[in-house]
Amino acid sequence: MSGTFVGMPAFPEAAHEAVNNQTLRGNLRHATHTIRGKREKAVAEVSDWAELREAGKRIKDHTLRHLDRYLVQLEESVTAAGGIVHWAADADEANRIVTRLVKETGESEVVKVKSMATQEIGLNEALEEEGIRAYETDLAELIVQLGKDRPSHILVPAIHRNRGEIRDIFEREMSEWGRPAPDGLTDTPAELAEAARLHLREKFLRAKVGVSGANFMIAETGTLVVVESEGNGRMCLTLPETLISVVGIEKILPTWQDLEVFLQTLPRSSTAERMNPYTSMWTGTSDEDGPRAFHLVLIDNGRTDTLADEVGRQALRCIRCSACLNVCPVYERAGGHAYGSVYPGPIGAILSPQLRGTQSEIDASLPYASSLCGACYEVCPVAIDIPEVLVHLRERIVEGGPVVREGNKVVLKPAKGHAAERAAMRAARWAFAHPGALRTGQRLASRTRRLHPRKLPGPGKAWSGTRDLPPLPAEPFRDWWQRTNGGKGGAK
Repeated sequence: MSGTFVGMPAFPEAAHEAVNNQTLRGNLRHATHTIRGKREKAVAEVSDWAELREAGKRIKDHTLRHLDRYLVQLEESVTAAGGIVHWAADADEANRIVTRLVKETGESEVVKVKSMATQEIGLNEALEEEGIRAYETDLAELIVQLGKDRPSHILVPAIHRNRGEIRDIFEREMSEWGRPAPDGLTDTPAELAEAARLHLREKFLRAKVGVSGANFMIAETGTLVVVESEGNGRMCLTLPETLISVVGIEKILPTWQDLEVFLQTLPRSSTAERMNPYTSMWTGTSDEDGPRAFHLVLIDNGRTDTLADEVGRQALRCIRCSACLNVCPVYERAGGHAYGSVYPGPIGAILSPQLRGTQSEIDASLPYASSLCGACYEVCPVAIDIPEVLVHLRERIVEGGPVVREGNKVVLKPAKGHAAERAAMRAARWAFAHPGALRTGQRLASRTRRLHPRKLPGPGKAWSGTRDLPPLPAEPFRDWWQRTNGGKGGAK
């Protein structure tokens, strides 16, 4: 996976700055609570939601167990339908493939469907270095691009912006990218949407190359599926002469019948709609309709390593609905930028460290960006137990250090930091294994309790800065039990 956002600090530092931004917190609170409320109503309409959730989990787990077989079947199906399949082990290889394919068309610009995979590998930046300009066509992605910003939400990348900020961005930046914003533009949603539509229309009609991701790939037929709400994806998928789709290998489903489950759970979990306004499907190429050339770039970029982890692999079930972000109390206050990744929120806290490894300071901090309240697991439409994976990754970081790739091997590096925590755990293990020493320590602690501080010194200040240490009892429990005969009145 490509590196973290340039200049981003570890999560605790970035989050500390974000929570002091009152405008950001207000925007996030309003947006997440609105989406959350609508989703609850949409899900409540489905009487068999629990069964659909379990079905989605089982389909994904089955596919991941047999991923090698289904990927080969997908390649055969896409090829038979007139498409060309390319395999990319990492972000650099994927960017080289896409850049080469665009250059072979002789074009210097592409229109893009919203795609987390292309953000993950830094495709826009790679194309720009080669003189190719990529135009984002999703409204929120357009706002982020024009604002020289970064996405902060999986579904609504500009969730951290309010209407006034968006109007200012359009007025200031649109003319540099194409058609300028209309004179007298206000911050009403209808006018902002119309300004974006007029700005993008000339790009749709001019572009010869489209770039997309995919929500799902069907191994049985070689069909790719994109679901969206604005119609920009449909324009990018049908008007250009060449279509290049960049998709993670985990997005595959075995059969058309499997797709039925996710076309019910994804829209309700993401946009709180019964179905997506636009569901586009394409299978290879056709002489009568759509692009004349279709290329599918399948990227690994850390997914195979994630698949090898029996606990962590469940993160690969994710269908990018963003429901976990909208219920997370940490995300609501810190925002997406603090996570230093295109995958923010609870799912980002378990996915990014697995795709990128935990050798960087920010990736080692992400599994701690959670209160472990479990709300994310409750709303996940494919039942990813995010708290379980968070604890698992914390254990990996503390006990074994970061997992990194060296050549063709995945190795465990010695842990850095957490030395005091490991020493405390070793001391506790020894004490609990020696009852006599434990009893002596408890008695000593009780007799000196008036001398104990109410706050922890040194590194412990971070924990006790907002907490008081619980007072020790005047008598250890073991002594009380022996003296009172288990609370029955006195020793025999």
